[in-house]
Order: sequence, then C-alpha cells, then structure tokens
Amino acid sequence: MATAVKRLLSYRIRKKAARLGIRYQFVFMRASAEQLDKISLLIESGAIRPIVDRIFPFDSTADALAHV
Repeated sequence: MATAVKRLLSYRIRKKAARLGIRYQFVFMRASAEQLDKISLLIESGAIRPIVDRIFPFDSTADALAHV
C-alpha cells in the first residue's frame, strides 16, 4: 500500500499518540506464515503490544475501515 494512503488512514491516531508521547506504527500485512511467526514472537516477548478497542463482524468491514 502506498505510504501516502497509510499516512492518511492513520493520521488521527498518529496525532493522538504523539500528543500522549506514545510511539505508534500502522502495519499492513500480506498473507505470509513467516511474517505471522515473527509477529507472534514479538507479541509473546512483549516487544509489541497490539491494542484492540473494538471488534467488527466480517460483514461490517466497511465500518471497521472507517473506524481506523
């Protein structure tokens, strides 16, 4: 995904994170077992901490993207 699109999608959260002194990075993944293994290790080690603030059913994908 183009960098400009990622920056646009994450603008509000990046601004809020900066205001709170929190480092934030927006991540898009492709389907890859190797990537999933690496991310699992990072989560399990505590190096990254995913935050889930809301869960959407699959048929509400458009709402989920709007929430981002």
